[in-house]
Amino acid sequence: MSTNPTQRYQSPNQRAWSRFLKNKPALFGLGWIVLCVVIALLGYLISPDSTPNANDQMPDVALKNPGFSIQVLKVKKNQTYESQNFLTTMIFGKSNSYRMVPINNFEFVGDSIMVEEYAGWDSEFNEIIEGTPRNFHLADVVFPIEPNKVSFQFQGENIEFKTIDGASQKTTLVELEKTIRKDLMIKKTYWLGTDLYGRDMLSRLLLGVRISLLVGLIAVGISLTIGLFLGSLAGYFGGRIDDFIMLLINTVWSIPTLLLVFAIVLAMGRGIGIIFLAVGLTMWVDVARIVRGQVMSLKEIQFVEAAQSMGFKTWRIITRHILPNILGPVMVIAAANFAMAILIEAGLSYLGFGIKPPTPSWGTMLNENYGYALSGKPFLALIPALAIMLMVLAFNLVGNGFRDALDVKSRT
Repeated sequence: MSTNPTQRYQSPNQRAWSRFLKNKPALFGLGWIVLCVVIALLGYLISPDSTPNANDQMPDVALKNPGFSIQVLKVKKNQTYESQNFLTTMIFGKSNSYRMVPINNFEFVGDSIMVEEYAGWDSEFNEIIEGTPRNFHLADVVFPIEPNKVSFQFQGENIEFKTIDGASQKTTLVELEKTIRKDLMIKKTYWLGTDLYGRDMLSRLLLGVRISLLVGLIAVGISLTIGLFLGSLAGYFGGRIDDFIMLLINTVWSIPTLLLVFAIVLAMGRGIGIIFLAVGLTMWVDVARIVRGQVMSLKEIQFVEAAQSMGFKTWRIITRHILPNILGPVMVIAAANFAMAILIEAGLSYLGFGIKPPTPSWGTMLNENYGYALSGKPFLALIPALAIMLMVLAFNLVGNGFRDALDVKSRT
């Protein structure tokens, strides 16, 4: 029977990767994770609401259905803002220097713009509710002008004024009107609707990816560090060290995960770093138990005995010879722990013990909107719930793919 030369000389890792690539559900999970990582890295650059925490509130458009569109007038806020570079904006967002005013219609009158503010939709008569009329000076819409402390000087259609930083500005009413029509009169669409505070659901959903991936990454990092260390000690040395570590493992194992996380959070506070630490400290037992069993079986194999006979130090034998040979099971449990960490964080935030508002966490979004699930606005709760489900499913599919690919019985 002939064998494909490319398969004959493949390393075990290459053969495992080939098997993984044939697993379509695992590839779907990996693709979804990669997409989420890209979204998390770009962050505010792709978010429709790029303000910090996507917390730009417009109460007038609260609880709108997905696809809702409204005409908005952007009015310059009368305050100064520091300039930000590309990287800072991508990571932390950028404060909106404009006040967003939803309107029904507008009209330019002399040196002002008359608008009718949006007041909602009358479903009984199937028409827009007449809103309150408001008047904005054209220069006050375009520039940050401190009210009641500057005077406008007119010369025909020319206008001269000072901004809040003391700078003198000269322009014309025609130019101001053109600027407003072109740049400050926009149509804003909420593709996933708005929440109770009039915030863009899509923006908060996209930024929530960061929290979920970050809590998973940190929690898995903590669990792997503690689990590999304690599991290696218990499995390699045995005896009293093994008895003590197993007692510690069984003690932590016996405490319900959420109860232990609650205790850590209540003792140390509700900071975002504490949440990550608390989740990580509850997940190392799974890693330690698996590593212990793997190390106990591998330390009796000849290559380990050979390393011992050559006088290699204990930590070199563990880190250079044993741990690399158990990465397969560790990767599988790491993927499962990643999914579990996302669920734990979402559960904590849903119960009010997790990420503090207004930080956009999927669990916090569920906590804020679950009451609307049965009151005609189910999308407010279904959207973050679906995001959590897809993320957890993706990591479970990848974990199952790793398990199947690394299973020696599956080799053909």
